[in-house]
Amino acid sequence: MTETAAPLNAPLNAPRRGRKSALSRGQILDAAARMLRRQGYGNTTLRKIAEVAGIQAGSIYYHFASKDEILDAVLERGVRAVYEGVRDALAALPDNVGHLQRIETAVAAHLQALLSHGDYTSASIRTYGEVPEAFQQKSQPLREAYVVLWQDLLAAAQADGAIRSDLDPHILRPLLLGSLNWTVEWYDPAQRPVADIAAQAVDMLFHGVLPKD
Repeated sequence: MTETAAPLNAPLNAPRRGRKSALSRGQILDAAARMLRRQGYGNTTLRKIAEVAGIQAGSIYYHFASKDEILDAVLERGVRAVYEGVRDALAALPDNVGHLQRIETAVAAHLQALLSHGDYTSASIRTYGEVPEAFQQKSQPLREAYVVLWQDLLAAAQADGAIRSDLDPHILRPLLLGSLNWTVEWYDPAQRPVADIAAQAVDMLFHGVLPKD
């Protein structure tokens, strides 16, 4: 299953000529996220972003001073969408919910946020290792907060005996999130809902892939 991507040069709801004030910041970010997702940091230029957005390159400067400022906004939005989606989903649970249900909720919320903001989240994942260190540092506090959220979630489950205490959460967390993050490359919403993917991910996490007795 593969996600059908629009052509890179397909304009994103281009505004009428002469109506520069109607051009939204969001249109530029959407175009940049699409480019970053498909072509990476090095191959994304202001000219190409403008082409995808269906605008003149100079119009970008009404909203952003540089390509790097656009990149910063795209990366921040991608990371924040997932972090806040999972954080808020967990906060909405009753206090007496068990650890396994909390993990299941976090997995589902991670996937929902990841796949509903596909270009942004994929761009954030793909380009993080390509961008200058200064940009990595800007989004680092959010990324670290998300790591802590999951480390605490797994540690609490281990302390209560809900999951095996001999597993290293510093290995379990990146293995789990890495597999979830890869769904942005193959998920097709026409084939099955996000909830089905989340349920199967949780089932494999808790029960493995061996036949059930």
